Amino acid sequence: MAKWIIDPAHTEIGFKVKHLVISTVSGKFTSFKGEVTADKEDFTDAKISFSADIASLSTGNEQRDGHLKSADFFDAANHPQLTFESTKIEKKGTSEYKVTGDLTIRGTKKSIVLDAEYGGVQTDFYGNTVAGFELTGKLNRKEFGLLWNGITEAGSIVVSDEVRLVLAAEIVKEK
Repeated sequence: MAKWIIDPAHTEIGFKVKHLVISTVSGKFTSFKGEVTADKEDFTDAKISFSADIASLSTGNEQRDGHLKSADFFDAANHPQLTFESTKIEKKGTSEYKVTGDLTIRGTKKSIVLDAEYGGVQTDFYGNTVAGFELTGKLNRKEFGLLWNGITEAGSIVVSDEVRLVLAAEIVKEK
């Protein structure tokens, strides 16, 4: 069984959410770890495990980041990590996959499906075998206990319920 480790220098774990229904705010997690184990070269039998530190959440605005880490949203003090464990990988095309797994945020575990595009395998400058993937998906934040919201005087919702996930991952095969 081959073991692959996420390369944090070449991986981005991000999300996008509508603000006031008219614009999009992007954020990312800067501290995370994960691994993939697979026997098959096409990763159809892969098992993926991943975790991100909530304290590493960054949207580029300290006040917003603090609010997102508070009990109104992620509650980082009581739930310091989010986790993902794959339950099924389906190959849908030459480089397209559906990745199903259990995402746990704020102590709530729900199954989600991610679309994955396999970028291929290469050898890096140091002789390591690396593989690349881009993953996207959507979730309803309220299903994970991120319930806070506000309504403007004009009646607009401050934060949408739908969150888009955007991940670009490079994994390195252990020697």
